[in-house]
Amino acid sequence: MKVLAGLTTRGRCLMAAGLAAGVCSLVLNERDLLRIAVFVVALPVLAAVLTSRSRVGLSATRTVLPDRVPVGSTAEVRIDIRSDGRLPTGGLLLEDGVPYALGSRPRFVLERLPRHHQVPLRYQLRPVLRGVQHVGPLLGRITDPFGMAEFDRELAGSTRLVVVPRVHQLTGLPGGAGMGAGEEGAVRLRSGQGEDDAVVRQYRHGDDLRKVHWRSSARRDELMVRLEEKPWRGGTTVLLDHRSAAHRGTGPTSSLEWAISMTASVCLHLHRQGHQVRLVTEDGKVLAGGFADAGHSDVVVLDALAALHSSHHRDLVCGGDPGNGQELIAILGAANPVAATELMRLRPRVTRSLAVMLDVTAWAPGADTTVATEMTEAARLLRGSGWGVVIAKPDMPMGVVWSELCRAGTRGGAITVAEGGIS
Repeated sequence: MKVLAGLTTRGRCLMAAGLAAGVCSLVLNERDLLRIAVFVVALPVLAAVLTSRSRVGLSATRTVLPDRVPVGSTAEVRIDIRSDGRLPTGGLLLEDGVPYALGSRPRFVLERLPRHHQVPLRYQLRPVLRGVQHVGPLLGRITDPFGMAEFDRELAGSTRLVVVPRVHQLTGLPGGAGMGAGEEGAVRLRSGQGEDDAVVRQYRHGDDLRKVHWRSSARRDELMVRLEEKPWRGGTTVLLDHRSAAHRGTGPTSSLEWAISMTASVCLHLHRQGHQVRLVTEDGKVLAGGFADAGHSDVVVLDALAALHSSHHRDLVCGGDPGNGQELIAILGAANPVAATELMRLRPRVTRSLAVMLDVTAWAPGADTTVATEMTEAARLLRGSGWGVVIAKPDMPMGVVWSELCRAGTRGGAITVAEGGIS
């Protein structure tokens, strides 16, 4: 009965016609009609048996190269079909399961697959959205030459494909404390000539007057505050704001995907410049990296961002200094004054902080104008607290945003080594 379940509509109709002819032959006592009836009934049954036996002897393997690919790049899939049954296989329709984010489902038709013979099939994937995707399963539909029987079978399971964010080329580094090259840090450590290393910046309202560096103030004719600089370690924390409430748009053109791509570009750029990179989210979760291990590698960062989903937290609550005492680069969505105040409260004023704030209203035209107003106020508060801030829009290349952030970091910090050091 399982074999007969594979009959197509044509096969069932032919069998019904044969049975009807057999009944008529008995009523009319026509032996020739009975012979025809037996042949008509046996034909679809024989086709179903042979097709079922062919189905059992099929096997397939799938290979995806490479198994990690950036958004917009191409991966090649190779499927090897082999028949080990006693009978040759014909009329084989193959369909591989492909998620919508990777493209359309490919279909192949093999008219005939000889015994003990392997046939390679190839197709390409061009992912448009990051994520951990699964290609498969591979389904095969076998039919007989007359189309009277067909059987479906899963020939291969699923294969994992990691689609990582697109990484853009960045150039330059923010000048000043900790972000510069190693030689610059070494100069700072040697400066001072008998006193503790010091850097100075312009006086801001609320600074302790006991930290005013009077020699630099007299030379510059304005109040300069003396900062005790920590030894240069090149460690940088990159914070990603992935709250769904802080982003606009859907799919690959959403502000969240832009922020993730920017985060990946910054992390890999800093890492290639010799920095130890620590990647965290706005709720304090460490996605990758650390200053005491090698967890900040490019692969770890990209895989963590590929598997990242938006957070349902509405407010930005870090719970502690997100930079862990190191310099911070924050990629923020729709930030309001409350979020800005939270970051200002947690971050030490002596440690430089930079932020890329996304103008999310540009990703969703017609959005509430209060979002833009709150973002402007948050940027003003952060700049007033010494942060370097850049407002990013979807039509701005990430290389331009990074260059502006480098300049904002130099201007915002206004950091100069006192007395004979770097100015």
